[in-house]
Amino acid sequence: MTAQPHRREPHPAEPPGPEREPARGRPEGSGGPATTGIGPLPRPGDVAGPPARAGQPPRPPLPPLPSRPEQVIGPDTVGLHRSAESGGPDEQPTAAGQPGAEHPDVDPDGAPPLTAVPDAPGHEVTGEAPVDTPSGAPRVTGRAGRDMAAAIGVGLGLGGLVIAALLIWRPAFLLVLTVAVGISIVELTGALRQGGHQPPRAPVLVGAVAMVALAWTRGPSGLVVAFLLTVFAVLLWRLGDGPLGYLRDASAGVLVALYVPLLAGFAVLLLVPDDGAARVLAFIATVVCSDVGGFAAGVLFGRHPLARSISPKKSWEGLAGSVAACVVIGALLMTLTFHGPWWGGALFGVAVALTATLGDLGESLIKRDLGIKDMGDLLPGHGGLMDRMDSLLPSAAVAWLVLSAVAPV
Repeated sequence: MTAQPHRREPHPAEPPGPEREPARGRPEGSGGPATTGIGPLPRPGDVAGPPARAGQPPRPPLPPLPSRPEQVIGPDTVGLHRSAESGGPDEQPTAAGQPGAEHPDVDPDGAPPLTAVPDAPGHEVTGEAPVDTPSGAPRVTGRAGRDMAAAIGVGLGLGGLVIAALLIWRPAFLLVLTVAVGISIVELTGALRQGGHQPPRAPVLVGAVAMVALAWTRGPSGLVVAFLLTVFAVLLWRLGDGPLGYLRDASAGVLVALYVPLLAGFAVLLLVPDDGAARVLAFIATVVCSDVGGFAAGVLFGRHPLARSISPKKSWEGLAGSVAACVVIGALLMTLTFHGPWWGGALFGVAVALTATLGDLGESLIKRDLGIKDMGDLLPGHGGLMDRMDSLLPSAAVAWLVLSAVAPV
């Protein structure tokens, strides 16, 4: 018998239409895309919906996600750009100085700043409602966001205390000054400790009393000697806490001793002569005129920021107002009180206006570095006592130098 040849069974016909399963790993048709059994692979940039099951029409592609709006952060404050779709702030801030930041404190949509910063504008700029008092009545705040009625009342009270101490008994001013210097040292060292520094407080407080006493009894040489002894005491005191952070903490302690009690000692030097009460009053009155003139000119004409990254409220127009007010009051005081040349009073006014402004900016710079708004909360409407001493302290040294030259004893 001969063997029968093997006959192959024909392949069943493939069903046409969507039930047909394309071959795996082979192009469908000529030159088509590679398939995986469930359809062509997506290409970059395609937005496709979920795959359709067999026998069902394909689903429409999903709509693209809305793009996130850019956030705006100015150089002074941190703001959020509110999304029109979600109605809320975005989460990730962009880098400072990006295009689109039209105002350093408020973003283009008027959203309030994310965090409070030192010297931030009040509710007139940020759009935030004024803080209510415990009685329920809203506080009257100015452009600086402070309770103006309380600020004026506290300022008048402090001024009356100083004037009374000077006119009744001159040494009583030494007591008032010593208490003010001690409170300012406590506030400044406390603020520095919040920023991670640990300046020795005890030797600075003891040295402050020594500086006031020696400046009154020994003059400029006594003030310098007391300051040098205070610095030496700070360096020795900090040795007890070990080497870790020694340079940081000791430097902070020396800064406090230099900034507060040493500069306050020049106010004591102003008080030493027989007309010392008039000299101290002239110095304080000129500083007050600098603040008032700068505030009025800044509110009425302020357009160009003086130091945007340090104090957004200060303007060149405000500085001009401070200088003009101090020149007027200085010329009047020099001619009427000390019987000196008018140009000496004008020089005195310019020097005090500049140093008062620099002192205010210097303290604002320290507060911004530490991330705080005020040095304390002792004085309603002002913050801490150190917040009122910032412009007085450097001006005392300049006032003593200028008056010693143009109106010698």
